[in-house]
Amino acid sequence: MRVLLVEDDVMLGDGMVDALRSSGYTVDWLQQGLPALSALKSEEFAALILDLNLPDIDGISLLRRLRRERQTLPVLILTARDALDDRVLGLDAGSDDYMVKPFALQELNARLRALVRRSKGQAQAVLEYGELQLFPASQQVTYRGEPVKLTPHEYKLLQELITQSGRVLSRDQLQQSLYGWDEGAESNAVEVHIHHLRKKFFPELIRNIRGVGYIVPQQEGQGTKGASAP
Repeated sequence: MRVLLVEDDVMLGDGMVDALRSSGYTVDWLQQGLPALSALKSEEFAALILDLNLPDIDGISLLRRLRRERQTLPVLILTARDALDDRVLGLDAGSDDYMVKPFALQELNARLRALVRRSKGQAQAVLEYGELQLFPASQQVTYRGEPVKLTPHEYKLLQELITQSGRVLSRDQLQQSLYGWDEGAESNAVEVHIHHLRKKFFPELIRNIRGVGYIVPQQEGQGTKGASAP
């Protein structure tokens, strides 16, 4: 899951980026709100973690602009403002959840997973695709009941494709979901990961639509059953 973090505290932001990446997230971090508005218009994120005390625009004002522009991505406010009126204001402005600093990373991870599940209309905490099962909380995978060892990037790529099964995703979209702005990647990284996933499961799992991108075919009668966040 690719997350945009908007936090102006350098020490806290740096620590959060490291912690979230170690938990399996792809994280991009901005310290001001107006650049975040631009990024959200041009790139895809699964969720926004938003501080309220920003140097250029108040987080509540940023959130209201997002919602006026019909941006529907899940927003989790993470702030030191702990008064009841502040929490009510944040939720009424369009946030999906509200956490007060200091916080526990384990709880933040769980809330992010729940936000993304709800945004996709999904209730299950386990992602299922045929005989494949993904367990986002632990980033474990089983196939036909047996555990399969994946690298962190292989896991994230598999989850992205299965969560959006039936939709063709371009190479650039997949690369953005795997690597943040400051994370280098080889030009053929996505193709290499897909090659490994096909070998570990079965070749037909991920199909190449020539000139367009890659797709995990939607199972008959599947709908959006079982998709979840990391």
